[in-house]
Amino acid sequence: MKLKNNFMEKILKLIFCIGVCEVVGIGGALFTSPAISSGWYASLEKPWLSPPSWLFSPVWIVLYILMGIALYLVWSYKSLVILFFVHLLFNGLWSIIFFGLKSPAYAFLDIVILWILILVMAFKFFKVRKTAGYLLLPYLLWVSFAAILNYYLWILN
Repeated sequence: MKLKNNFMEKILKLIFCIGVCEVVGIGGALFTSPAISSGWYASLEKPWLSPPSWLFSPVWIVLYILMGIALYLVWSYKSLVILFFVHLLFNGLWSIIFFGLKSPAYAFLDIVILWILILVMAFKFFKVRKTAGYLLLPYLLWVSFAAILNYYLWILN
């Protein structure tokens, strides 16, 4: 019976870790959707490397799942969990700044800080659980691309 309870605790913790990440994504969508439906985002001059708008949602869903699994793997390290939640704050703020406040300039500042936090987090996660560090690499690559895109949206508009 104890083995079954331990298994259920692990499953619930994993669901919580993924869920908290997905909730941040849903929160970001609350700011993104109105800016897209109002035409503000469509009115921006975009660089040639801009992907279609429909691509962002599925990419972020997968990235939030990977982030949640990484968090689960380092859950017993309090300092890493704190770092993760600090980084998650900057992740959530980006949508508020870019789409809610319609400020690509301040959003770029946020995403630079976010990128640094992800890089530090990936190195620290890798030191304690290699898999957790590897799970953050697609996220780091996507945010690198997003930072470049954000920069061009700022400069072009």
